[in-house]
Amino acid sequence: MSTDPADLTNLRDIVLPQPVSYWPPAPGWWILAALLLAGLALLVARAVVRHRHDAYRRQALRELAALPSPLDAAGAQSLAAILKRTALVAFPRAETARLTGKEWLRFLDQSGKMQAFETGPAARLPEMALGAQVAGDDKAIRAAARDWIRRHRAMGW
Repeated sequence: MSTDPADLTNLRDIVLPQPVSYWPPAPGWWILAALLLAGLALLVARAVVRHRHDAYRRQALRELAALPSPLDAAGAQSLAAILKRTALVAFPRAETARLTGKEWLRFLDQSGKMQAFETGPAARLPEMALGAQVAGDDKAIRAAARDWIRRHRAMGW
């Protein structure tokens, strides 16, 4: 080795730094991961609460599917009872328990945002429940009830 700084024997290879490690991540990535996990936990919790809250709907749909076909007076009474019980769970008792006849049908249409009960195919349901032989489309009445059970918006949701 010479003491002359311009001597080529003094040259050494360039030392490269270590490659940047991907682990541990920077604090910003930890914060982002924590926020994503918190958001995911909130979504799962909301889905669980919603699933539990809609248990009455699933039960009503099972009872509706178990009704005999075609609907006779007893079947129509059972269908009306299923709708009433469903409404009593979803809406305040003071609002729904007293409703009968046209008011009841209007409530079903308004709460389900539909036109199947007051003027549609299920308008004859109260008469059928009272035992009157009404020529009506059994499938359309069941479909209206099924749609209402699925579509109505319960209080607070």
